Amino acid sequence: MMEVDTFGRKRLRVSLDELRHRGGAYTLFAIVVLATSIGGLTQTVMNSMLIGVQADFGVDASIGQWLTTIYMLTMGITVPVMTYLSQKISVRNIVYLALGFFAAGAMVDLVAPTFGVLVCGRVLQGVAAGITIPLVQAVAMTRFPRERVGTMMGISGIAMGFAPNIGPLIGGALMDTWGWRSFFVIFLCIVAVLALANFLLVEREENPARPASLDVVSFALSTVGFGGLLLGFSNAASMDVRSPFVWAPLVVGALVIAAFVLRQRKVEQPLISMRIFESANYRASFVAQNLLNASFMGITLVIPLYVQDVLGSTAVAAGLVFIPATINAMFLNPLAGILLDRVGTRPVVLVAGVFLVAGSVSMAFVDESTSLMLLTLMQTVRGAGVSMLIGPLITYGMMGLPHEITMDGSAFFATVRQACASLGTAGMVLVITLASAAGAPALAYQLAFGLSAAFAVAMFVCVIWKVR
Repeated sequence: MMEVDTFGRKRLRVSLDELRHRGGAYTLFAIVVLATSIGGLTQTVMNSMLIGVQADFGVDASIGQWLTTIYMLTMGITVPVMTYLSQKISVRNIVYLALGFFAAGAMVDLVAPTFGVLVCGRVLQGVAAGITIPLVQAVAMTRFPRERVGTMMGISGIAMGFAPNIGPLIGGALMDTWGWRSFFVIFLCIVAVLALANFLLVEREENPARPASLDVVSFALSTVGFGGLLLGFSNAASMDVRSPFVWAPLVVGALVIAAFVLRQRKVEQPLISMRIFESANYRASFVAQNLLNASFMGITLVIPLYVQDVLGSTAVAAGLVFIPATINAMFLNPLAGILLDRVGTRPVVLVAGVFLVAGSVSMAFVDESTSLMLLTLMQTVRGAGVSMLIGPLITYGMMGLPHEITMDGSAFFATVRQACASLGTAGMVLVITLASAAGAPALAYQLAFGLSAAFAVAMFVCVIWKVR
């Protein structure tokens, strides 16, 4: 009798421990997703507030765009270091680190007396975002059973799809009511709540004791290489492509990245292991994701410009164009993950690809007579494709990697995606600048949307060909 009772109690205790562990994983995942979401939000929210910032500090658009450029530069430089941090610091403490940088950056920007100080705050926020982006994917891949990974990655896609899309609306609304500084007050409140939740709800963990060291040479190569590409693409949006401030960073960045990759193959403890490219799944996902980011990130800037410059409407109206797609993302990101777990990757990404291509190609035909309602419909169809592609593509690529290099794969994904997003944005802005100078504003935006559509079609071809 006692033996049975003891056995029964033991089984009950194990079950409760498992439930407690699972609940802790969900809580940690929720905090990381929200932290990544505010990072994505603050990346695009400035697009609708740039005019107000420029007016307050007396700078023109070529200077004002550095608020976005420096954010992406810093984020791209920070992401590769996550592979080292993950081997030395517990996930709980990494979350504290990211939230600390977010809070510091927001406080600096809230009280910034000059434009230069405002840029410094954006640097701190970029560091935080660079920490959270690979972290959310790694937590989804390593803290849950294999049969739930697709669903969790779908939820994590909210941070990369929903948050950037709603940024222009929030920025426009705050700009027209309380001013751009009010965003950082709200931002600080959110960060404080997440830090408190991390303290109260996430179990303490021992820091990993892995034999890892930071290869300073690799870090320097990564910083110069990816920083050069991001800087060159960003400068291309506001400068003549023949300018040495455009082509020199691009050339140097490409050469240094080649050196970085070669070094990762030779050193004993690489900053990012190039074993990730031994996986055919990872290679296919890598190409498709980069094309997707080149296609959709620039749209968060181009649509507000088109609505205000060509249609003569307001920043708030421009933000409203994103609302249906943003609301859909809340449901479509998790739905895509659930479907992936049940029917596999290929059916999900093929259907999503059709939505993306249909919405993207239709937007290439907008002009002065296009109504806001029609533009919103196009963006909604397009956004549905993006929302249903982000999670499944990442999951498809990461599932082919051994557990010990999951963070490496996530970090390299995130770093190169930023460069490709910057490439797409720079290309669209460059097209708009050149065509507008020729006195064809509507054609300028048609060409920009057409470039986005070309990236979308290339992504769809890659998915049809490589994702099985």
